[in-house]
Amino acid sequence: MKDWQTVFDEERACVIVPTYNNERTIVDVLRRIRAYTCNIIVVNDGSTPETLSVIHAAFSSEELPDIVDYTPNRGKGYALMQGFRSALELGYRYAVTIDSDGQHFPEDIPDVMNCHLANKEALVVGSRNLTADNMPSKNTFANKFSNFWFHLQTGIPLEDTQSGFRLYPLERLNLHWPITPRYEAELELLVFSAWRGVPVVSVPVRVYYPPEGERVSHFRPFWDFFRISILNSFLTIAALLFFRPLLALRKIFNR
Repeated sequence: MKDWQTVFDEERACVIVPTYNNERTIVDVLRRIRAYTCNIIVVNDGSTPETLSVIHAAFSSEELPDIVDYTPNRGKGYALMQGFRSALELGYRYAVTIDSDGQHFPEDIPDVMNCHLANKEALVVGSRNLTADNMPSKNTFANKFSNFWFHLQTGIPLEDTQSGFRLYPLERLNLHWPITPRYEAELELLVFSAWRGVPVVSVPVRVYYPPEGERVSHFRPFWDFFRISILNSFLTIAALLFFRPLLALRKIFNR
């Protein structure tokens, strides 16, 4: 059995956990992550005071993760970029991102890391089972819609472009990319990485969706889907004008 803390240290890797009002679930998520590594950065995206209070109450000062804290709430895209900047400042080269709402299984971190070890400079995407019985139908439709456009924009087939469970090669990201601040940022990060020549690979991961009455989601179905649609239109035009010609040139000069 691997000593995962040693692997994280040798790879200079960490886990970034963006959170917005997930005080009911974040402590459990952090404890389960700590079974593999204590290299954790929590990005508190303008939450109410309860979120930080439960974290400070659950962990000693030695166990407390690094915390990036700001107000007001700015959105997941902004939180991820702040987490990436903090990780680079702390000397990390790779970052696993995992949601704090309990949807992802921290127990799948070894699978993500093993995929990384086999594909060192790739962006690793945790691919959820979109046919699971408890997967909300709106999520399945939105993801298939996003997968189609991502394939068109990059030429890369990917089963789950909306998964937030990923591993990013931080030094191959450009923190000056014009990343939008909300959910659609994760799609942008995939597309811009692919355009930059970063390999994108996937690995199966589990997902848990609690019953409707217990589910905590900040996704706004109409407005967020509208924003994603606008983004896809822009990215498709950019792909036709920029990426596809660039890809053709790469193929010519790499012969």
